[in-house]
Amino acid sequence: MIRRTAWVLTAAILLAACLPGCAGAPTAAGEDTFVFTDSSGRQVTLPRDITRVAPSGAVATMLLATIAPEYLVSAGSTPSSSQYKYLPQVLLTLPTTGQFYGSKSTLNLEALLDAAPQVVIDLGDKKDGIDKDMDMVQKQTGIPTLFIEADLAHMAEAYRTLGGLLAGKTGKAEQLAAYIEDTLAAAAANSAKISEEDRLSVMYTSGATGLNTNASGSVQSQVIPLVGAVNAVVVEDIRNSGGGNTISMEQLYLFDPDVILFATGSVYSDVGSDPVWLELSAVREGRYYEIPGLPYNWMSNPPSVNMVLGVWWLGNLLYPDVYDYDMADKTREFYSLFWGCDLAGEADAFLANSTGKN
Repeated sequence: MIRRTAWVLTAAILLAACLPGCAGAPTAAGEDTFVFTDSSGRQVTLPRDITRVAPSGAVATMLLATIAPEYLVSAGSTPSSSQYKYLPQVLLTLPTTGQFYGSKSTLNLEALLDAAPQVVIDLGDKKDGIDKDMDMVQKQTGIPTLFIEADLAHMAEAYRTLGGLLAGKTGKAEQLAAYIEDTLAAAAANSAKISEEDRLSVMYTSGATGLNTNASGSVQSQVIPLVGAVNAVVVEDIRNSGGGNTISMEQLYLFDPDVILFATGSVYSDVGSDPVWLELSAVREGRYYEIPGLPYNWMSNPPSVNMVLGVWWLGNLLYPDVYDYDMADKTREFYSLFWGCDLAGEADAFLANSTGKN
């Protein structure tokens, strides 16, 4: 009893020594474990040598697959055949455990327990009540569960945090974090060169009809303001999931965007000959484009590391004189670093519907 009491007192002292500003810093707990403060402020006891990880859903799967695919014991969803060649091959054989929490939870608890992860990691934007969600998942699964904030503004820091948690991944984490920091720094510098009157208004559509849209202020549309553009769609009730907000054609006429971005598999190929869409100046004047979508949509959906490439793409598309570089080269660089994929000449095909029209 004395020995246990002494251990508890020691742990308490070490935890108290962690100042409010050091969230995420590991503190001592035992020889084989440590206490980690996640982005929701929760303190979670974790094993020191983490090599078996379950992602909480699609966003976490993507981020973890770029730094430690061999450590994943499950995936949020099964990749489609069109994604196969661009992803680490281990993702094609992992059991699917679904989305762990929220209104669209599809958690396959049996598959998760069979996969025997050391930890469940959730990554993404910080939602209200995320601490309670993590507590619920940890209680339901009996597995240490943590949240790391990883929207674009926090993504570099998220990678460095993962590098400190996952065995032997510090170097890779730093590579990815530095690339993201360079991306955001370039966007900040370039967007500052664009005057208010030259800032283009952009509609980012989702879904097949072109009338689902990711409105101003939505998590899915983070890239638009970063590159110095304005989201044309402004609504009161912003939706961050389910394809965003649905609008009518009449509303779209009122928004009258300078540029329209269509998702792959939408009406992109038809709008140029559709009288209804030709009412829009963006369509009449050829200022509409298809967002590259492999292995994931470059603008978002889900909002993860794909947005980093979206910053380079959208900046170059809208303001080529300011964002002045070869986008095919940027594409090859990103796929090599993040996905370990050699695109070779395929980068140009990716951009076929995604560059300025002659």
